[in-house]
Amino acid sequence: MTIPTEPIGSIPRTPDLIAAIATHDGRDPALEPLYDAAIRDTIERFEATGSPVITDGEQRKYHNFWTYCVHGMANTAPDGFKIPFSAGHTRRMPRLTAGPFHYKMYADSYLDTARQITRLPVKQAVISPSALSLLYPAQEIPGYSREQFLNDLLQEHETEVRNCLRKGAHKVQVDFTEGRLAVKIDPSGELLRSFIELNNLALSRFSVEDRARIGVHTCPGSDRDSTHSGDVDYAELLPSLFQLKAGNFYVALAGESDRVRVLKIIRAHLKADQRVFVGVVAPIDPRLETPEEIRDRVLEAARYIPVEQLGTTDDCGFSPFCDDTSTTRDLAFAKIRARVLGTALASEQLGGR
Repeated sequence: MTIPTEPIGSIPRTPDLIAAIATHDGRDPALEPLYDAAIRDTIERFEATGSPVITDGEQRKYHNFWTYCVHGMANTAPDGFKIPFSAGHTRRMPRLTAGPFHYKMYADSYLDTARQITRLPVKQAVISPSALSLLYPAQEIPGYSREQFLNDLLQEHETEVRNCLRKGAHKVQVDFTEGRLAVKIDPSGELLRSFIELNNLALSRFSVEDRARIGVHTCPGSDRDSTHSGDVDYAELLPSLFQLKAGNFYVALAGESDRVRVLKIIRAHLKADQRVFVGVVAPIDPRLETPEEIRDRVLEAARYIPVEQLGTTDDCGFSPFCDDTSTTRDLAFAKIRARVLGTALASEQLGGR
């Protein structure tokens, strides 16, 4: 019995790359050698962890996981939606100022590069339509309605995901970190419901076979060792999460204070054709988990989730924002190695039952 294990995505950028991005536009051709070196080093170190599925560490998502596809667009302003974190800092999205809406960058271009370097399966993370829907301001843009914007947004998202699937992504992971945040912003649940509906409009464009290779990631945020919605009760999100028409779910769990309660909620709402990858590593915890500790977390999860529907992952990416240096590359890869080893230990024990 082998329990599948996958990373979420981001790895802290190399120090040289972080320093260069701080003083150059992220698309400056002068940075190309640094990007190439960072991606190659990331993939080589990923392979060394023994991880059966890898990513490029999102080294080329030079701004962040949320706005990589729209960063630098001429029809945006910098004063968009604000995301406050528990460490006291904020991150800010751009604001759309005019239509039409189109991506400036598609994630399949990152996949192209990674698959030239490694023979291992590569997963590709993309941002959710619901996250990008926050680009549109509260006041309607003259000559470009919200309905027009959402139609364009869904088309761009579909194009990106289809390209990744066509180019051989092992999985396409839709980052939905704003799910738990939606409950914090609007405790009535209306915002979350609108997010679920929008994302399901996107997922409905894909076949059952495609959706088996599409997953949704949820977490309470991860930036500078802090969260944006860790204080929100998971019970307000998870029942809605599993209404999404995806075959895989990546659910942050290691950082939760009551994992068993969360597992019981997952058990109650997980559908027969869905697999849940539970977080067994906490990227914002500076302590390195041991393989034995991770084994025990997997065995705990297996008491509530059918083993054939269970996988393991990290709670979140290790550096979703490119300037986050709170976790070192060495620690990130050590945690990934521990996840791989701990999952293997649990697989052996469960196989012997």
